[in-house]
Amino acid sequence: MPDSLSYRDAGVDIDAGDALVEAIKPLARRTTRPEVLAGIGGFGALCEIPKKYRHPVLVSGTDGVGTKLKLAFAFDRHDTVGIDLVAMSVNDVLVQGAEPLFFLDYFACGHLDRRIATEVIGGIARGCELAGCALIGGETAEMPGMYPEGEYDLAGFCVGVVERERILDGRSIAPGDALLGLASSGAHSNGYSLVRKILERADPDLGADFHGVPLRDAILAPTRIYVKPILGLIQQVPVKGLAHITGGGIIGNVPRILPHGTRAAIRVEAWPRPPLFRWLKELGRIAEDEMHRVFNCGIGMVVVVAREHAARAAEVLRAAGETVYDIGVIEACAPGEAPVLLR
Repeated sequence: MPDSLSYRDAGVDIDAGDALVEAIKPLARRTTRPEVLAGIGGFGALCEIPKKYRHPVLVSGTDGVGTKLKLAFAFDRHDTVGIDLVAMSVNDVLVQGAEPLFFLDYFACGHLDRRIATEVIGGIARGCELAGCALIGGETAEMPGMYPEGEYDLAGFCVGVVERERILDGRSIAPGDALLGLASSGAHSNGYSLVRKILERADPDLGADFHGVPLRDAILAPTRIYVKPILGLIQQVPVKGLAHITGGGIIGNVPRILPHGTRAAIRVEAWPRPPLFRWLKELGRIAEDEMHRVFNCGIGMVVVVAREHAARAAEVLRAAGETVYDIGVIEACAPGEAPVLLR
């Protein structure tokens, strides 16, 4: 008779998976909140709604990192893509005015490399710390034959909470309101299929100095998490709307919060274009309108406030560490006119 087979023979190492869970428990503990009743290790994670909310509404968001992961594999850099994963969901939840409460991740690979997985999940935990939410659970799936050697995929979701009467839905936005742009930390997690195409064609020296850091570090810079500064702002200034600038750029995302009959008139010279975007545009010979459709071009979050509150809002955000630009104004528009006008 043939020798008996084990799960390890099939390519799945249960012991390695158990060891990874034990390794990441201390990382998750650093993110805990008082509302967490049971976290990593159980079949489900338990979390109360904070008692400070009188009429709580749950807000959820889910996302991945996209093809930025392909560059993480190529550069063997896995410590920041977890921050990207958290950022893409918590920044989306934040747009409704919600405080991120907890986060769960899904890490899938063909063969579990404990070093790589620990680096990735360490980044996820760091992202949760930056967002003030708890990493309360997740799933590590080892699936032989599903992924090329050395590659993995990431997905995650966040649940936040907001007072019902304080939900930000953009309905109060009106002509004359100010648009404030918060600086991005780079390309965040969008446009990387085009970034990879540019790198493939130009074949630059990825270790070369690029404005004080190796080029590969500039390309992989993690997505900025705006949660704590924005939540602080909402407590001090009446915010009318928020737009997270992800895929589609300013052109595609600001209209998502605008009431019918309004448009955003944005001055593209109001903020300096970061070197990374200038470099990508030149190397890829990318048209200007394509740049604004694909990349954030230096603005990762747009805040809408009444003009009389703009100076105070900028002051609060700068005190919290944000770089803020007054980038435009809300205008009235006729049916059929573009919802974003770049000047």
